[in-house]
Amino acid sequence: MRAVIQRVSRASVRVEDQEVGSIGKGLLVLLGIGGSDNAADIDWLAGKVSRVRLWEDADDRMNRSLEAVNGSVLVVSQFTLWGNLKKGSRPSYNRAAVPDRAKTLYEGFVRQLSEHLQKEVPTGCFGQHMEVDLVNEGPVTLILDSAQRDF
Repeated sequence: MRAVIQRVSRASVRVEDQEVGSIGKGLLVLLGIGGSDNAADIDWLAGKVSRVRLWEDADDRMNRSLEAVNGSVLVVSQFTLWGNLKKGSRPSYNRAAVPDRAKTLYEGFVRQLSEHLQKEVPTGCFGQHMEVDLVNEGPVTLILDSAQRDF
């Protein structure tokens, strides 16, 4: 599972000109599901996202969590995180999970993240063309990959 995590002051996602999810202060998570991902990847990534400390404390150190700042998370599926340009200039997505399996794992991640945070986690619409609007705060952006946990 790959995730791009961005600290935002606000973010929203629209499908067919209708807003389907939005948050104020918090994290926008762009989530890509790989072909070999499973429940262990969900556990690891949901735990990391729920505990990450990306907000400054009184000493100006990134030491405060989502809970500490009363933040929210917006999750948007993005299979293109598995794009590969190894051969040529057009990306290949053969390492991404097939859509049915990816949707099941995506929903499992959202459910588990919601349990960790003890609040609803708004999302985009899996498999749909979406417009994502965000205001980066910092900017602070991290990349997580459950297959490369030391990355």
